[in-house]
Amino acid sequence: MSSPHDFDFFHGDWEVRHRRRTDFLDPGSDWEEFPATSRCWPLFDGAANVDEIDMPHLRSKGVTLRLFDHESGLWSLNWASSRSGRLFPPVAGAFTGGRGEFYGDDTHDGKDVRVRFVWSGISDATARWEQAFSPDGGETWLTNWVMEFTRATTEPAAGPVASGTPAG
Repeated sequence: MSSPHDFDFFHGDWEVRHRRRTDFLDPGSDWEEFPATSRCWPLFDGAANVDEIDMPHLRSKGVTLRLFDHESGLWSLNWASSRSGRLFPPVAGAFTGGRGEFYGDDTHDGKDVRVRFVWSGISDATARWEQAFSPDGGETWLTNWVMEFTRATTEPAAGPVASGTPAG
């Protein structure tokens, strides 16, 4: 059963390796790869979070708002892109055995699609997200985007602030 702390692993800074199809609905399309960075922070004592991902290769950023519904026990994942400035239809789901599956309905290139997000490979230092589309209501799925997350290493501060010195 899911809990309000399922996404606690994701809080903090990440380096991201993207691999996505050049055509989300064509199983024969090429894959492109590119790096990105992501930062996630908690809200509502862990029952919500926000992350922003910076994808210079695509000249865009994205933001996801995740909300845990205490009544249903499900998470909703709500994505927006800096390219469009609009919120896409949410996906909803839960974690079972360390794997999260989330489903929703959307359109892509004018076609109705069922959308699936899967979170797996979760540890303190890694996580994997993948997106798949189904043009036939969930009978078949085509994975079209994979993100491999690795915990970002941060440089130590330049040095301690001297006692009594304002920190700016």
